[in-house]
Amino acid sequence: MNFYLDVIKKYAVFTGRARRQEYWMFFLFNIGISIVLSIIDAVALGTNVLGLLYALAVFLPNLGVTIRRLHDTGRSGWWILIGLIPLVGVIVLIVFLATEGSQAGDKYGPNPKYAPTA
Repeated sequence: MNFYLDVIKKYAVFTGRARRQEYWMFFLFNIGISIVLSIIDAVALGTNVLGLLYALAVFLPNLGVTIRRLHDTGRSGWWILIGLIPLVGVIVLIVFLATEGSQAGDKYGPNPKYAPTA
């Protein structure tokens, strides 16, 4: 749960680096919350209003953590746009996001895996 809250606290932070675990735990929580909201919407409202509101609320945190994850692999945040290429772009982006980050510090900051926690 801390990974999810940490990303939400860094609402619109597009600098620095994010570990794989931080990104994928945030992704997992988003999927879980979306499923729960979809069920509630279907049963109670018959629409998808709650899911759309949630997606809108986490759009910037999701964008921020994805860009920071790309920074951890040594890539510019602009690589997120490769996901716009149908099928192939999404697969390449998933590979980039699943790749281990660079061990040493780079132009985006020190390795978050070994950074002291504040």
